[in-house]
Amino acid sequence: MRKIVLFVFFSTLLLSSNAQNAYLLTGSNFSTYHFNSPMTTPLESGTGNFYEIGYSMQLKPKNLFYNVGINVNEYNAYAHSTANNYEWNTKYLGIQNALEYRIALGEQLSLNVQAGINISSIVYGRQQINGVYYNLMKQDEFSYVNIDPYARLQLAYKIGDLGCMSVGYGFCKSFFWMNNTSEKLSITTNQLVFGIHLNIN
Repeated sequence: MRKIVLFVFFSTLLLSSNAQNAYLLTGSNFSTYHFNSPMTTPLESGTGNFYEIGYSMQLKPKNLFYNVGINVNEYNAYAHSTANNYEWNTKYLGIQNALEYRIALGEQLSLNVQAGINISSIVYGRQQINGVYYNLMKQDEFSYVNIDPYARLQLAYKIGDLGCMSVGYGFCKSFFWMNNTSEKLSITTNQLVFGIHLNIN
């Protein structure tokens, strides 16, 4: 029954879609770590890159779109005091699904409002403590499946029939819901987003 419902849902999306485009997003992540056990050394936000490639299809009404894509996010953070220095560097590979609503601001300009969920898993992780490196791939608080609800605003400028370019801001909150240990981690990330969107038909 579940497979039938999913088949009908995705078939409806495809049959009701008119315009499609492929997109490439890149930009910077500004991430803050939150541990449930407070650190004596204050945590500071870290910067990292993100890359996303995906596909967008038009639904009904015509200014509603469904987006699906693959992305790589770097979530980094720092902490330091006179006695200790910490540094976290991580990369997560994910799949995102989102709905996007496009508000026309003129013939060539639109404001795109997007909300969705990104599901990812760590592919690289390293922690440095006073010059000593540790592999975060083996740490439960960073591993397993990472669930990221997110929202994004993009200002898009149309370039003829080719597509458009965009710039925007994103916000997401990462949760490691499969971590059953006492040490819990969540990550708050603000994104600066640049995009290229190419029309397919």
